[in-house]
Amino acid sequence: MEEASTDQEYPPELTSPQTEYLLSIVKDWSIFHGLAVRPSAGFVSRDVDPTRSLAVTAPVTLFPSLFPRACFEEARDIQVAFNELYASIAKDEEWLQEIVEDLVEVDDFIAKLWDVHLAVKSEGYVQDLSLGLFRSDYMLHRDPSLPAASSKLRQVEFNTIASSFGGLSSKVSSLHRYLLSVNAYPATTSPRISSASLPPNPSIDSLCLGLANAHNAYGPSKCIPTLPLCIAFIVQPDENNIFDQLALSTHLTSSYGIPTYYIPFPSVLRHTTIPSGQPSRPLLYHPPHSPSTPYEITVLYFRAGYGPAEYAEPSSWVSRTHLERSAAIKCPSILTHLAGSKKIQQTLATPSSPHLERFLPRDSPFLQRIRQTFAAIYPLDDTQEGTHAIGLATDPARALSYVLKPQREGGGNNIYGAKIPPFLAALGPDQRKWRAHILMELIQPPPRRNAIFRNGQVRAGDVVGELGVYGACLWRHGGAIVSNSEAGWLLRTKGRESEEGGVAAGFGAVDSVCLI
Repeated sequence: MEEASTDQEYPPELTSPQTEYLLSIVKDWSIFHGLAVRPSAGFVSRDVDPTRSLAVTAPVTLFPSLFPRACFEEARDIQVAFNELYASIAKDEEWLQEIVEDLVEVDDFIAKLWDVHLAVKSEGYVQDLSLGLFRSDYMLHRDPSLPAASSKLRQVEFNTIASSFGGLSSKVSSLHRYLLSVNAYPATTSPRISSASLPPNPSIDSLCLGLANAHNAYGPSKCIPTLPLCIAFIVQPDENNIFDQLALSTHLTSSYGIPTYYIPFPSVLRHTTIPSGQPSRPLLYHPPHSPSTPYEITVLYFRAGYGPAEYAEPSSWVSRTHLERSAAIKCPSILTHLAGSKKIQQTLATPSSPHLERFLPRDSPFLQRIRQTFAAIYPLDDTQEGTHAIGLATDPARALSYVLKPQREGGGNNIYGAKIPPFLAALGPDQRKWRAHILMELIQPPPRRNAIFRNGQVRAGDVVGELGVYGACLWRHGGAIVSNSEAGWLLRTKGRESEEGGVAAGFGAVDSVCLI
């Protein structure tokens, strides 16, 4: 079996002429097709590019990474069930409240998100449709004590807000297929790399279909008089990852004829309004370049607003409340945002947890398949499971097999192995602060090798990959699911020595799969 041993010959060593040829194609093809990012200030200083006019190839792998076909297909097959699961969680306010109330004392960000929901609920929601563009992230796990065992899927996290790289992931799949077609890969990679082992990635088409379905479900203009309709992306200022977003917005316009605009999160209150005297609360966008021609926003797609750092100013919470109370379909709503917290994942995945059956039918064929993807995750509280976890986390030897994760979204916040006991000790004796974290069994991926091109340099060596599968789900808060589909995939690869894997955070690269 392939998985029983490392493929030491993949990828092959390249000669200097082979490397030069492959890199020349990667660089030129990437810029031509928008597989690009704005350069970081560490790579191109602001003195050199004061107007942010430059673009560089996005961090990419030179070869597609080996990935078991059975695991890849299983992850895609169960995504619709994960979509249904998290839509059901977002609809179950009573259950969510029980989880949130356990966190509000120790996580101010979660508390303030819940306050936004309560404020809008007291006034009355005017939009019962919610859209989720989800991404379920996995790593391959192989028990190190059983080197001959097959790899299994283990879920890292489930993202309900700002699930990025749907645009670039499709493009890097096309890049690797193009490199194959122009014989940029050495003959020794055949038959490993072939058209049959490099699946096309429909993430741009599928995510845009989800947005277009929500746009159409919104219906006609609610304004008096009526206005033209648009979709709005809520984005971070000076976004380096703009080309990933452009891949979606340009497709929405070219394929569906839907105008799409970008609104920086700090500018929401300047450029959007809810007309007084209109009970339906339509959300109007006033383009800065043409403020006299407003649009009515049908869908708010959040690519910002997911972490505490974006709410440093009180006006940020006013902005989030302003958007939540509007008639626009939110992707995600506040409740869906909260459903993506690590505490929810822990509650579902704690060994012997009964909660999964609350949201999926007991006779669902997906129930056991979803449960099999869970790594053991524990709370740090005074429950029996929490007491056990605290014992693991404070023991220097046993903590080596775990990772400590906070509730918040975004990379760079996890604490690994030997660093866990001193981190918890630094929080002080008040163990209520510990409850803002969950303890997760460390996933042990099988060894792989690849080469990453980033900031003009190639680094080859041992890597680990993280597969994300996208889902698009539209549902009514008090009713049924309107549409539900798997929506493509993303593979992110990082050097094995790196503990964090976020591409935008500066750690990893966008990759594609070579199925084995």
